[in-house]
Amino acid sequence: SGGVTAVINASACGVIETARKFPDKIGKIYAGQNGIIGALMENLIDTSKESDSDISALKHTPSGGFGSCRYKMKSLEANKAEYERLIEVFKAHDIGYFFYNGGGDSADTCLKVSQLSESMGYPIQAIHVPKTVDNDLPVTDNCPGFGSVAKYIAVSTMEASFDVASMAATSTKIFVLEVMGRHAGWIAAAGGLVDDSIPVVILFPEIEFDEKAFLAKVDKNVKEFGYCTIVVSEGTQWPDGRFLAEQGTRDDFGHAQLGGAAPVVANLIKDALGYKYHWA
Repeated sequence: SGGVTAVINASACGVIETARKFPDKIGKIYAGQNGIIGALMENLIDTSKESDSDISALKHTPSGGFGSCRYKMKSLEANKAEYERLIEVFKAHDIGYFFYNGGGDSADTCLKVSQLSESMGYPIQAIHVPKTVDNDLPVTDNCPGFGSVAKYIAVSTMEASFDVASMAATSTKIFVLEVMGRHAGWIAAAGGLVDDSIPVVILFPEIEFDEKAFLAKVDKNVKEFGYCTIVVSEGTQWPDGRFLAEQGTRDDFGHAQLGGAAPVVANLIKDALGYKYHWA
């Protein structure tokens, strides 16, 4: 579940290919269509009908080969019927292993499923597969999505900087790139992987936003290089703890819904320094 990328497919490929190597331990491998929804609705894809070459091709396939979802399972106490339905499907198909491919919220769902064996007496091994771009999940061996997003952000930062540099003498002098990262700045930091000759300012969620120092640095870069690129994490906060982009609403997982740190930062620069900008 969660955002679909080539990495979620590559992670699925790894699970399926490895399971196929151990036919004495694992029989059929089913993929739930659209994540946990597929398990609840018994929409299961029998991957044994797919050739080895088709499964291998998942590594290079964009988006979600089996679909995905954003669906929060309530606690066992709050919605016992949902978990009873899962066990019903598990029993019908003799399922003993549950691999859940996703990010932090998916790990939470996987934890809830793992607790079924104790609370409802059904033997299930639940294993989370961290396809996520997050690089800060606790006790996680490897988050393969991070390498992918780090490369993407570094290249995007470089390309945007070249565009602005070519127009800076008479037009746009500022480019603001907003990236994911509510509480962790790993993705924002990837914007710093560009060549040292490109003037980049990075705003991290871990470091409170100092407006005065930030504007002084941007102005210095423009005067020295003719332009400046800013990479801002969506979770960048004011000194009082509010997100720059906070809208005052929350999603189904209780997270603050963020509406865009990039335009906030871009307008601060325009109002204080007068520089023309682009943001994305």
